[in-house]
Amino acid sequence: MNLSSSQTIQSSNPLDTSSSRRVNNLSRPSAGSAEDDKQNQQLQSEEQRMLRELRARDREVRAHEAAHMAAGGSLVRGGPSYTYQRGPDGRAYAIGGEVKLDVSRVPGDPEATLEKAEQIRSAALAPADPSPQDLRVAANANQLAARARIDIAIQRREEASEKIEQNEQQSSSKVSQTGEQAEGESEASAIQTTVSEISSVASLATSEPPSAAISAFMATAETDPVPVRFNQFA
Repeated sequence: MNLSSSQTIQSSNPLDTSSSRRVNNLSRPSAGSAEDDKQNQQLQSEEQRMLRELRARDREVRAHEAAHMAAGGSLVRGGPSYTYQRGPDGRAYAIGGEVKLDVSRVPGDPEATLEKAEQIRSAALAPADPSPQDLRVAANANQLAARARIDIAIQRREEASEKIEQNEQQSSSKVSQTGEQAEGESEASAIQTTVSEISSVASLATSEPPSAAISAFMATAETDPVPVRFNQFA
């Protein structure tokens, strides 16, 4: 897109026809009447006025485009280029100019696009007197920036959703692992208890009475017999 300024400075007589003749006439000695002298003075005064305007406009245009160039930086793709108008003195004066800028968005990177849009806007409004074309470029840059902000918001929302989903998946995985571990520990404990009970029963079934207790019982039976009495009734 072009950032430009343009203006044509005109006199009462077209520059491409009479101005060169006027300069030539002024270079010859005046030999006419008083009326001719007066006309020559008027022409000379008009040409001086036009020269002043052309010189002022040339300075303005060059400063205008220089401001675009400085603010555009790496976005500048061409220029400055100028439109010229030839003055009564035969010299060419810049009356318009343009600077070409890259105003495309950065694919897949809305943050970079936003930064670029802000630089485009700064470049467009850099001159002290932005032209209508400059204002249009600035308006387009504002639209580009607005779209980039929307894209950034969408991107951040998607990233936040993905992060929440990942956290939920991790939490679910931890809960599942904890439940499986507790269930495994419970089953192991039950198996251990069952094994212990079976071992106790088997021990009782296969063990023999203690020999010390049997010997004591036999000794008591031999030394202290229990009396047996019969009650007789007449």
